[in-house]
Amino acid sequence: MKKSLIALAVLAASGAAMAQSSVTLFGIVDTGVSYVNNAAGDVNKYGVHSSGNQTSRLGLRGTEDLGGGLKAGFWLEGEIFGDNGNASGLDFKRESTVRLSGNFGEVRLGRETTPTFRAGLKYDLFGATGIGQNMGYKAWSTVGGAYGADDNTIRANNMVSYSSPNMGGFTGNISYAFDEKQGANNVGRYIGGNVGYDNGPLSVTAAYGTLAGATNGDRDEYSVGAGYNFGVAKVVGLAQQIKYKPSVGSNAKFTNYLLGVSAPVGGVGEVKAQYAFYDQQGDAKAHQVSLGYVHNLSKRTALYGTVAYLKNQKGSQMSLNAKGVNNSVDTRTNLSGLTTGANQTGVQVGIRHAF
Repeated sequence: MKKSLIALAVLAASGAAMAQSSVTLFGIVDTGVSYVNNAAGDVNKYGVHSSGNQTSRLGLRGTEDLGGGLKAGFWLEGEIFGDNGNASGLDFKRESTVRLSGNFGEVRLGRETTPTFRAGLKYDLFGATGIGQNMGYKAWSTVGGAYGADDNTIRANNMVSYSSPNMGGFTGNISYAFDEKQGANNVGRYIGGNVGYDNGPLSVTAAYGTLAGATNGDRDEYSVGAGYNFGVAKVVGLAQQIKYKPSVGSNAKFTNYLLGVSAPVGGVGEVKAQYAFYDQQGDAKAHQVSLGYVHNLSKRTALYGTVAYLKNQKGSQMSLNAKGVNNSVDTRTNLSGLTTGANQTGVQVGIRHAF
């Protein structure tokens, strides 16, 4: 009898401990068919794409309740490709962090998205995926690899981040990524932060970050975004400027603007339209117009369609990004001898399932 009581007590204690901890397997599989014209070589490209509406991913996350409002956790997340089954193998480059949170906010250590990218992502109606996405956060530098593996500042390795608690709608984040002496001039070191206000229908966020490079000096980035949900429609806007400050030669500046509107349809769908303008170094400019519709079949499954048009002007050579199908543009020389990327039109249809 005593042995039975002891066994029950052990099981009860074990159950209580397990109840304080949790580990979750999660992911998204997003696959469809894309068509893009005027790709490199003056060809039309079409085929099966990955991540047309949301980035396909597989991950593990977990938390442990330490008591007194203190929690420990981890997040491991890697991208998967529905079109070829991840030919290069799964890694955790989307996020690999350990974290500690409480009334003071949250501290994270590892690889994750930067505060500058997270600030702009809030106002991209296409969620930084597919042919409709805002492309302002690309690596604009013409010197490949001058800033390390993450020239676009979307993510950073070796980062320590602090996020404040929500204080009446106000939040803030500050992050520092160590260069760990990977090269000269602190190449790969990132420092950035954002402050935001999200309360009811209104959202406003400002961000700043700087990434140290080798021969190209620092890459400084500033952005401010805002959105307002009127119920019948949501309007968003974003302004972003990126400056390269080389130790030799003149600075380079890239200024990008975004304006978008989305509206619910019948309680199960969403229609969205977005315009982006990319004012590049010199006179190069590009205009992007994107239209999309998402139809939710359930809370986890949706069908989607996107149409986008990209117009390159005066030396711009941007291209629509249909992952797994196209990320290039045909270049042509005009009468004045200037090489410019061709205009592009793209179409994507697909299905997204979350688990």
